[in-house]
Amino acid sequence: MNVADAMTPRSDVVTVQIPGTRDDVLEYLQERAFSSVPVIKETDDGEEFRGIISRESLIDQPDEDQLALLVEEVPTITADATIEDVATLMLSEGDRRIPVVDGDLEGIITVTDVVRAIANGAVDGDALANDLASSEVNCIYVETPLTVAERELSYAEVPYGVVLDDDGEMTGMLTEVDIIEVARVVEGEDDTGNSIANEDDEWAWEGIKAVGGRYMPTRNVEIPVEPVREFMTPDLVTVNKRRTAEEIAQLMLEHDIEQIPLVAGDELVGIVRDVDLLEGL
Repeated sequence: MNVADAMTPRSDVVTVQIPGTRDDVLEYLQERAFSSVPVIKETDDGEEFRGIISRESLIDQPDEDQLALLVEEVPTITADATIEDVATLMLSEGDRRIPVVDGDLEGIITVTDVVRAIANGAVDGDALANDLASSEVNCIYVETPLTVAERELSYAEVPYGVVLDDDGEMTGMLTEVDIIEVARVVEGEDDTGNSIANEDDEWAWEGIKAVGGRYMPTRNVEIPVEPVREFMTPDLVTVNKRRTAEEIAQLMLEHDIEQIPLVAGDELVGIVRDVDLLEGL
C-alpha cells in the first residue's frame, strides 16, 4: 500500500499562506484542534510548500507574529512511498503528521491514517501486543486535582495517564483530550471576565501550554481543580498479550482512542499506543 492510498489529498488539507500572521494559524490550532498547519506561498510558478507551523513554534516564539519567521522545515514524503516507509519516518522523526510533497504539496498523512491501514489489513498487522507494548506506563491517582494531573502528563511528555484508585487498581483513563475539553484558554490579554486567572494564580503561566498534539498556544489557561475522577474516561478498553496489531488498530478506531492498556488477567502490565503499532510494520 502506498502513501497515496492513505493520505488526505491536497484538496482537503487546510493550509495558511505567506505572507500572513499568527492569527491565521490560531483558528486552526485552537478551534479545529490541529497540531500543525502546512504553509504555502503563491509564486509565479504556482503554489510552493514552505513547511509547517506547529503549536511548539508558536509557544517557543510567543511574541513573533509573522508566519514566515514561524515556519519549520519538516521531513516530507512522496505519494508513491509505501506505508512502511512513512511509518519508519514518523518513528525516526517523532512526527505524527507528514506532508506529502513532490514539488507541490500533494497531501498529508497521519499516524491515524497508518493505523487505519493496519486495521483494514492493507499492511502487516500480525505483530502481537506483547511485542509492541511498553512496560513503562504513566499513571495518575484518581483523586489528583486536574491541575496537577495536567502537569504530570506534561512533565512525562505523554498524552495519557492510566487512573488508579486507592487500591492501585485501574479505574479509568485520562488523556490530553479530556483536559482540553474542560480547559478555558485565553490568548493574549483579552478580558473574559472574573473567572480568568490573575498573574499570581498557580495555574497561570506564560508562553507555554502543550500536552501531546492537542494543547493550544496561550498566555493563560484555566483548568478545573476538581479531581481526575470527574474528567476521566471510566470505561477502559484493554487487550491481552495475544491480540494482534490489526485487532488493536480496529479497537483504537472503533473507540477513537490512541492508547490501550495491556493486561494479564486484571493486572496492568503495559500500554500499547498508536505509534507502537507502527513498530510492527
